Amino acid sequence: MRTRFLARFGVFAECLLVGVWIAVAALPLVTLPAALAAGSAHLRRWTGDEEAGLRFFAADLRAAARRGWLVGLAVWAALALLWADLAVVRAGALPGARLVGAVGVLVALGLAVALLRACASWYPGARWRELLAPAARRTLRDPAGSLLVVCGFAVIAASARFSAPLALPALGIVVAAALAVERRTPAPAPATV
Repeated sequence: MRTRFLARFGVFAECLLVGVWIAVAALPLVTLPAALAAGSAHLRRWTGDEEAGLRFFAADLRAAARRGWLVGLAVWAALALLWADLAVVRAGALPGARLVGAVGVLVALGLAVALLRACASWYPGARWRELLAPAARRTLRDPAGSLLVVCGFAVIAASARFSAPLALPALGIVVAAALAVERRTPAPAPATV
């Protein structure tokens, strides 16, 4: 029993460490998707009892950033567009402003979940374009899994509200949630008699 507890606590501790690595790697802002992908690859290796560490994280970060910086630019452009949309909504200059604001927030959450799911399925040599479209489809077709990732965002928000520096290690928890969602397999259909 104690060994199982320590093993699970080890996974939690590794998630927190990876969250800090992701936060540091994402400081240039456009490297956020690459940092999330490298963190996902690290946690996938670590939970699979493969060799893992900062050196492997850095190698994955370099590989993911080769084209991932373009995805990072697109993410920040989408956030700027959402920010402008919400500014118009708050100004009240738009008919149905509340509905438009709610739809904007839901779209932003959906895009964030799709990005995280794409990052969770990233592997060295993967093309971002080939990861993003299937991740968007999985986001829509698996609302329960997507909600689990959104709950991970809630963990980050609660951590930041409690103490802003706690949001950094909580990034690893969201990445772990995205990995868990991507690893889920649908339960087999019950046999009919």
